[in-house]
Amino acid sequence: QVQLVESGGGTVQAGDSLRLSCAASGYTFSVYAMGWFRQAPGKEREFVAAISGGGSSTYYENSVKDRFTISRDNAKNTVYLQMNSLKPEDTAVYFCAARRLGKVSAATDDYAHWGLGTQVTVSS
Repeated sequence: QVQLVESGGGTVQAGDSLRLSCAASGYTFSVYAMGWFRQAPGKEREFVAAISGGGSSTYYENSVKDRFTISRDNAKNTVYLQMNSLKPEDTAVYFCAARRLGKVSAATDDYAHWGLGTQVTVSS
């Protein structure tokens, strides 16, 4: 079955960088778009970034598009989220998600498969 496992979270200071990884298994990775979402305590899950199956198309939430970069390595069945210039408001659990058909989307409901998440904490 489809399995997504996030890693790379941690506690950093404002201005630092982190790179999250999401290792996928159980399906043909390259035909699925991948997304990163986050959820802060007491808030709804929100879109962060997405990348198409082939990697040629990306889409970002406005508050991160100049600081975060999503990428994928289809040979390794892995999607990444490079996060630079982190801010305290980026603190959240970060989830990766897979969407069949390969097109990017910011809608949570478009993603059928989800990982368990990795915690990112940014202190001021």
